[in-house]
Parts: sequence; structure tokens; C-alpha cells
Amino acid sequence: MRKNTRTARPALLRAGLAAGMAAGMAAGLLGGCASGEPGDAADGYVTGAGPAYQGPAGEADTGTLGRDDLPGEPVADPVMVENDWVDVAAQPVSTFSSDVDTASYTMLRYMLGAAEWYEGMGAQFRIEEMINYFDYDYAAPAANSARPFNVDVKLGAAPWDPSHQIARIGVKAKEARPTSEGNNVVLLIDTSGSMSAENKLPLLVESFKLLAEKFDHRDRISLITYAGSSSILLDGATGTEHGEINRALESLTSAGATAGADALKQAYALAAKNFIEGGNNRVVLATDGDFNVGPSSVEALKAQITQARSEGVFISVFGFGMYAHDAMMETIADNGNGNYFYIDSMNEARRALVDQFDSTMFTVAKDLKLQVTFNPQTVARYRLIGYENRVLANEDFADDAVDAGDVGAGATVTALYELVPGRAETAEAADAVTAAPADGASSAAVEPDSWMTVSTRYKAADGDESKQDDFAVPQGGDKVSADDDWRFAVAVAEFGLILRDSQHRGAASLDQVKSLAEAALGEDPYGLRAEFVELVERYRELTS
Repeated sequence: MRKNTRTARPALLRAGLAAGMAAGMAAGLLGGCASGEPGDAADGYVTGAGPAYQGPAGEADTGTLGRDDLPGEPVADPVMVENDWVDVAAQPVSTFSSDVDTASYTMLRYMLGAAEWYEGMGAQFRIEEMINYFDYDYAAPAANSARPFNVDVKLGAAPWDPSHQIARIGVKAKEARPTSEGNNVVLLIDTSGSMSAENKLPLLVESFKLLAEKFDHRDRISLITYAGSSSILLDGATGTEHGEINRALESLTSAGATAGADALKQAYALAAKNFIEGGNNRVVLATDGDFNVGPSSVEALKAQITQARSEGVFISVFGFGMYAHDAMMETIADNGNGNYFYIDSMNEARRALVDQFDSTMFTVAKDLKLQVTFNPQTVARYRLIGYENRVLANEDFADDAVDAGDVGAGATVTALYELVPGRAETAEAADAVTAAPADGASSAAVEPDSWMTVSTRYKAADGDESKQDDFAVPQGGDKVSADDDWRFAVAVAEFGLILRDSQHRGAASLDQVKSLAEAALGEDPYGLRAEFVELVERYRELTS
């Protein structure tokens, strides 16, 4: 049932967040396709690759749903099946693709700040993206290090089940840009009628004006808009032409249907025309998720993006005011060696496009895969928290044809495993894994006095062959003791378990989440961790 959540926003929400929510929600959260074509908003539903939510019956398809016309209860089963427990005796090796996307957390913040919540909505949010939204103080490799990543692992008792351990795996990329060459960026901007709300095109324009200030003489900037058709407003403008770039952005208006089927093709053609050898060649797609910009089938779209990726042109996705097409947006970024962001305010735009410019724009390494080989002498069972759509077959680890996540300069990747300490069921399993790796496992066997071995496999930003590094995790000592970063990441994960009403939530509680997070705020220069605590309280208020 829909909760009655139309209550005044509490003072605890930060002014910038509250202002962004108020402006966005006043104009509408979720824009439908202005074309009104079948399948876009038929029968009162807003549909897409992601979960669909029921709108008011008979609602006109104007593309601007008002505050009283927000999407309602789920109309399909959108729940991602959680990773379950795995016996180490049966399968001591776990493999997954890295993920640096953060869209799930900003969408969660958006919905909570908008004072709207629905039963079942919590199942939409990807726990790994919630965790990876935050910065963690992992040590980066030296600029001259042969390794692009450092791995830091910490363990502590699971707050929702103290008999279990939580292993937090933290990966930190090199801070330095991988190239001194310029950016060749094609801004592909949705200007259809569904983009008229204040939290869509107007926010997009102001956000990308911030981005324009980061460009210099080495850079080439192009801009394509798409609605009923696509239009080229900039073609390889020099990055120092900030006035021209801003004027092009300020000229944008929203109107018409979302039917620019050739827009993505044109964007890739412009990227190829202005290609910077050794530079960062990237399409930046900005839309509300009403995606009808490329081939009509998902497979054809993937093929187009994958082909461009192989030719050195990546794609990143910025969502504005959207929700229902979340899965499609993630798919585009994942297949295009890019990131997926959801921009809910100017604060978030500044964070993603200015403060984290290098990690957003410059890929340090491609196809980062992680493989964990557990020691059957110390771990009986394990469960990967989140990353459900990133799990790989063990044999995919060394297969360079298998795509995985890409990591930008200075970025961090964080993953959590819940462990049941103890010896695996059979001594034979313990002896086999410590003596030699299992099928598909990394080349390094686990050491007898360790919890596990964490292996990373990746390609250089301009390479096609992967390299592997292995990191043994000792059982005891200060090196693996829980710290503030561990505590905060675990608090976010516990909140995710509560949101999803996880069968693995144990004794998880909002009081515990709040207490754990408050004790791990650290320096928190941007107040993001403190804001998380506020959102936990907001969730309590909306669901109590």
C-alpha cells in the first residue's frame, strides 16, 4: 500500500538538498515519453527497462507528472534476487565485476527528500552503489607504481549477527590521470518534452556549465540535442571557449517527442571525427531515462556501444529526474566503459563533475574484476552483499573477452562479504584449496594463516590484455582490524538490508545503523556521511 507521506520536510535535511527536492518535485519526478507511443506510458503505467510503477489511471501523457501524480506501487516483480550463502567446501572462489556507479544512492536520497515512499520501493536500490557513493580513505598506489590499484581489507563482527564477520574489500586507484592528452567530449542531451521539469533540463544546463569550466585548450567539446530529431550545436569547440559552450547550453529548450533514433550514431560519429589519440574520448549522455535515442532493441544498442568502446570511445550516463528507466541507464554505462550518475541537485552536480572530475572522466584501468579465494580452514560460508548483477563465473576472471567495470583516476571500489568463520565441511576441500587454486581461480593459492586471497585483474586504459595482482589477507593484527571506513560502509550496507527487507538482515535495526554511522563520521568535509544519518531518520519518519 502507498504510505501517506505528504508531510513537511524536517529541518534535518540540508538546505541544498531540500531546495533541490522541492524544486524537482514541484515540477514532477518522472517524465513519460511525450510521443504517447504504445509501451511508453500506456494504460497508466510508465515503463522502461527498469521497474515500472503505476501512475494514476487515465493520466494524460504530458511528460510532466505533478507532485500529486507520482508513480505508485510496483506493477511487476522488480526485486533483484539477493546473493545467497555459499559453502566454501563446495565453492571456495567468488568472482565479480567492479562497480563505481552511484546512481542508486542519489535516487534514494531524492525519494526520501521528496517525502514519498512506497512499499516495495526499497528493493530497487543497489546496495553496492549506496556503499560506493561515499569516499573512503584507502591508500592510493604511488604515481610510479606498476600497480594501478591498492587493495585494503578490514574485518569485524557483523552488527546484525555478531557470530559472523564482515570482510570489507577496498580498492583504490592511482590518483594521477593516465594521460596528459585532452578530452574529446560529446554532450548528447535529451531535449524532449519530458525534460521540461526544473529538476531535468534546467538542472542539466547549470550542471554542465560547471563541467565546461573544467575544460582547457587541449579539449574538444561537441553538443548534440535530440527530441523529434537530433541537432548539432557544437562540433569540436575548443575547451577554452567557455562562453560559446555556455551559450549553446543556455539555448536549450524542451519540446517534442523522444524519437532521435540516430542521435547516438551521430554522437559517436562526432567523437570519431574529433578523436584525440591517447586522450579521453567520451560521449556523455544526459537524459531523464525516457531512452529512445539509439537502436530499438537492447542487443543492438549494446552492440553499437560495444563497437564504439572497442574503437576507444566510451560513454557515461547522467540521469536527471528519472527513475523507471534506471536499469537501461546502468546497462548503457556498463557496456560503454563509463559511469552512471544520477544528479538530484547542484551539490551532486558539483561533486560528480567538478570535485571528482578526474575519476569521472579519466579511466585508469578497464575491466576490473575481483576474485576472492576463501581459506576453507578459516571460512565455512560466505555471502557477497550486493553486486547481484555484477557476479561473474569464475572462468570469466581470466577471460579478456568478458567485460567488467572501469575505474577512474583516484576512484575507490568497495565490496562487502559476510562470512561464517570456521572450517569447511571437508578436510579434503581445505587441503585442495590451500595447495592449489580451484578451477577458474586466481593463480595464487590461499595461505594457511589467512582469511582469503583477493585478486584483481584489469587492463590498462589503452590495453587489451589483462594483468593480475594478488593480495593475501592475514587472520589477525591491526592491518585487518575494523576502522571508521569499515564501520561506515557496514552501516550503509545494513541500511540497504533494511530497505530491501532482506532475508539476511538478521537483527538489523535503524537504531544500530544510526549509531554505527554516527561513530564513523570522521572528518566528513562535505557533510555527506552526516547527511546519510539524516536520511536514515527520514526513512524512519516516512515508514513508521
